[in-house]
Amino acid sequence: MRIETSGLRSATALSLAAVAFVLGISEAFAGTGAPTPWETGMQGMVTDVGRSVSSFHTYLVWLITAICLFVLALIVIIVVRFNENRNPTPSRTTHHTLLEVAWTIVPVLILVAISIPSFRLLRMQLITPPADIVVKVTGYSWYWGYEYPADQGGGFKFDSNMVEQKDLKPNQPRLLTVDNEMVVPVGKTVKVQVTAADVLHSFAMPSFGIKVDAVPGRLNETWFNADQEGVYYGQCSELCGNGHPYMPITVRVVSEQQYAAWLTEAKQKFASTDGSAPVKLATAQ
Repeated sequence: MRIETSGLRSATALSLAAVAFVLGISEAFAGTGAPTPWETGMQGMVTDVGRSVSSFHTYLVWLITAICLFVLALIVIIVVRFNENRNPTPSRTTHHTLLEVAWTIVPVLILVAISIPSFRLLRMQLITPPADIVVKVTGYSWYWGYEYPADQGGGFKFDSNMVEQKDLKPNQPRLLTVDNEMVVPVGKTVKVQVTAADVLHSFAMPSFGIKVDAVPGRLNETWFNADQEGVYYGQCSELCGNGHPYMPITVRVVSEQQYAAWLTEAKQKFASTDGSAPVKLATAQ
């Protein structure tokens, strides 16, 4: 039995090492702002909410791994100790008070261990702090519309369509690049009000850790505070129709000075129209 226990411990150690290796590789291949080839983990996060989501995900992976290994160990012990050769006369025990109490209490403790950080994360996501900027986002079939309110220096709106492959410039990702980006300043709390004009859509930005449904006739909201400048890509995450794969989201996070300059330029660019671009269904290339 000593040899069997030693082998079981070795197998458990190897399994834990394999999980740690996979998690490490996942983080190594995970990019920030856009998908990365061979990526198996979550994207790099640039918001506190996103980092909390990523930490909670990693926590759940380890918890699930521990549970699976524990159950595997129990199965191996039962197979080894209570097989027909080693245990020709089976026990006729029908009840075991300690086991019955344990398999009731342990799942409850597991649920508590999941619910406490889960509720904390939900509170962070759902309670929006005082916003520095409000942007209204409307999902259409199949593109996005952005509106910046006048009381915050905006007073304009525009549509954002996917750039087709033949029009892409170097280093612009296929199926993710748009003609008009949503621009926000770094280090500012941005409230995003999301709705839809026709069918269900979903506004999702992986590196911000946000995802909210766009529902016709309803105004949902989420928020983010990006602490790194850069260009971040997302997509509609609702099966909204045959143009679903072709309505990407691009958010450019810039300095306050660059944001002020962009506001001035955007007012002039979209002042002569109602802010809408020609509606067209982009096709995959």
